[in-house]
Amino acid sequence: MKAQVIKKFGDPSVFEMAEVPKPEAIPGHVVIQVKATSVNPIDTKIRSGAVAAIAPEFPAILHGDVAGVIVEVGEGVSEFKVGDEVFGCAGGVKGTGGALAEYMLADVQLLAAKPTNLTMAQAAALPLVTITAWEALYNRANVQNGETVLIHGATGGVGHVAIQLAKLAGAKVFTTASSDEKLSIGKRLGADVAINYREQSVEQYVKEYTDGKGFDIVFDTVGGENLDRSFQAAATYGTVLSIAARSTHDLSPLHAKALTLHITFMILKIMNKEKRQEYGNILREVTKLVEEGKLQPLVDGRVFSFNQVNEAHTLLESHQAIGKIVLTNEW
Repeated sequence: MKAQVIKKFGDPSVFEMAEVPKPEAIPGHVVIQVKATSVNPIDTKIRSGAVAAIAPEFPAILHGDVAGVIVEVGEGVSEFKVGDEVFGCAGGVKGTGGALAEYMLADVQLLAAKPTNLTMAQAAALPLVTITAWEALYNRANVQNGETVLIHGATGGVGHVAIQLAKLAGAKVFTTASSDEKLSIGKRLGADVAINYREQSVEQYVKEYTDGKGFDIVFDTVGGENLDRSFQAAATYGTVLSIAARSTHDLSPLHAKALTLHITFMILKIMNKEKRQEYGNILREVTKLVEEGKLQPLVDGRVFSFNQVNEAHTLLESHQAIGKIVLTNEW
């Protein structure tokens, strides 16, 4: 089969087309004819070698997010049959196959039925970011009705889903972005208040919207110095969530306000077979929400083919995308 592979770590130019063996079904797994995938920051980090410890062996097929059609079913699989349309985040890391190929071998525990009201490209945009936001807000922070939640990055992959999930939980949702267009999208997705972080300091918006008390939950989807700003924005006894904490920080603000800090790194459960079923369970709930019109993906207007994966990675790393960057299999 055709696949986009990397034979070494590096910039987006390291991708190359290759002919590789088509996977065959094994117990508990299915073979998916890949229709679409999406790019996540973890994919660029694996490609660059920043997280080499979790990278597949060379020649490596990257990307975990997948949407497609089942063409082969392994022994013991009763959840799906040939012809079923599915989606999930099912590989692209050590010990698994990736989605940048004509076919992908996937553990059924990591899959769910594709929402019927989404295209393959739209469905491929959801798994990793939705599971991440779900784990952070629902499983770690246990967000409750009436709580104030600040979500950084309104139109980012995780951010745009987090706004919707927090709103579904009954929270009062605040979000940050850098332009009027992004602020407008954040409000359309359900945010009660959208804040231009380039025009207001943390101190200013905490004073304006919380009377200086801070937010019950702050979700940092950006990382770096923004994690420090998240500590500043959180209320005493509040909760800070992060998905990008590979950095060094002064933890004294946490101590001063008795904050709780939760890190979500969803790839770990893909690599731990005993934990995989949790993701399939989440995705089944996600399918229901999407089909009920309560959750929607935000997809950047520039859609790429698998042969343009280098361009897709370049766009993600430019931080110019709005929503998820998707790729469709046009081989």
